[in-house]
Amino acid sequence: MKYRVRHITEYLYNAPVTLCYNMAHLLPRDTLNQRCLSRRIKVTPTPVYQTNGEDYFGNPTFYFSVQEPHKKLAIDVECYFEIEQNDVSGQLSLHGLTCKELRDQLTEASTPQLRMVKEYTLDSLHIRRSKALADYARDCFLDDTPVLQASMDFTHKIFEEFAFDPAATSVSTPAEQVLEEKRGVCQDFAHLAIACIRSIGLPARYMSGYLETLPPPGQEKLVGADASHAWFAIFIPDLGWVEFDPTNDLMPNEQHIVTAWGRDYADVTPLQGVIFDGGDSQSLNVSVDVQRV
Repeated sequence: MKYRVRHITEYLYNAPVTLCYNMAHLLPRDTLNQRCLSRRIKVTPTPVYQTNGEDYFGNPTFYFSVQEPHKKLAIDVECYFEIEQNDVSGQLSLHGLTCKELRDQLTEASTPQLRMVKEYTLDSLHIRRSKALADYARDCFLDDTPVLQASMDFTHKIFEEFAFDPAATSVSTPAEQVLEEKRGVCQDFAHLAIACIRSIGLPARYMSGYLETLPPPGQEKLVGADASHAWFAIFIPDLGWVEFDPTNDLMPNEQHIVTAWGRDYADVTPLQGVIFDGGDSQSLNVSVDVQRV
């Protein structure tokens, strides 16, 4: 399946910004089943310096600097790519590695891959492990439960017990607060799932990307399709990183487009940087459109 993604970000300032330096995670990355065919990024005002790069996690990055006064900054990204269907859900009943067996493998860490994966069992900027988070996930991740089935059950549990509420949280809302209030958005549910999974000693990472804006005929529109989306992945030997979307209670397939992954949102922020001047307030407008072509 081929897609076109258009992502427009606009910052409006109440006074001129005289200088800015920025790094963007806005370009979809290549994965085992996703391949970028072409990409274009336009910044207004025109940067005096811009370059493409790659971060620690292998995500595409775009650095730019604007050195002329401006009250509006616009970043317009357009990408074409194709996704091959990768139906891991069919392996739920076939892959029998249990939660205890995975914990034991991580303890031994007998391969370079397992040693690298242990990084995703630790705390990070937006995620702190705790007993309360471990207790919430424990009934799904019992020792003798296959990891794939446990992850799907846990995804369903969050979907059933939490309400999607864009006004309930912010970027910095802790996972324990989300757990207590049972409300949030896709980013919160991804952070909550990762925090719970790490709290029981298993590796999980944060996935950032997009959803197809208009679903195929006869299918319901997925929650989060009009903006950047977030979900999580858990590592399972032999399968690698297997993804789950608790906001929509499913295992991502061709409708999920990956832009970046990391330990949490702080590693894959769509745009981050430094500005000089700009007044005491700013507004942000974001529009995302994903279409099959």
